[in-house]
Amino acid sequence: MKLLGSVPSPFTRKVRIVLAEKRVECAFEQVDVMAADSPVPAHNPLGKVPVLVLDDGATLYDSRVIAEFLDTVSPKGRLIPEENRDRIAVRRWEALADGTIDAGILIRYEQAREAKLQSTAWVARQNGKLERGLAEMARDLGEKPWCHGNGFTLADIAFGCTLGWLTFRFPSLDWRGQHPNLARHFDKLSERPAFADTVPSV
Repeated sequence: MKLLGSVPSPFTRKVRIVLAEKRVECAFEQVDVMAADSPVPAHNPLGKVPVLVLDDGATLYDSRVIAEFLDTVSPKGRLIPEENRDRIAVRRWEALADGTIDAGILIRYEQAREAKLQSTAWVARQNGKLERGLAEMARDLGEKPWCHGNGFTLADIAFGCTLGWLTFRFPSLDWRGQHPNLARHFDKLSERPAFADTVPSV
């Protein structure tokens, strides 16, 4: 298998952490989706990373799909519970974390536009989504040791990737001061080798 992705991408990071936690061997090829010769569109018509290229040439895209596939490849340390209610709870966490990142990405895209074309109303709307996402994560986490259940799951991976990306892309955002319980859990996760080895960078 081969993973196409980029180091700054939180969605690529999610898959890389799943691979490491599951101890699944997979080559990692860094790609630039904006390059004219990018290999990504040939494997994903949406032109986005991550993309997992399987040994038979089939491709999987969207980090949620790839993570679920990888969780079935190896029985070691299931990250998505089999029981339906727990499974849905973990996937809900993943959707919340991914959606919070999506809002942040839209803010970055808008702020990259020429100043006179930027919409302050649009940025404010996305900021509202980002702030509500963080607040919901803080409420759901509370003082629990894990995002869901009694151990490490995909929910914790998605959570850690979100806060890692916000730290990387929005260093002035004081989510630590506003939500100390998120900071506590993020710091704990950051000590795991799979997180330490995939810290986003330019």
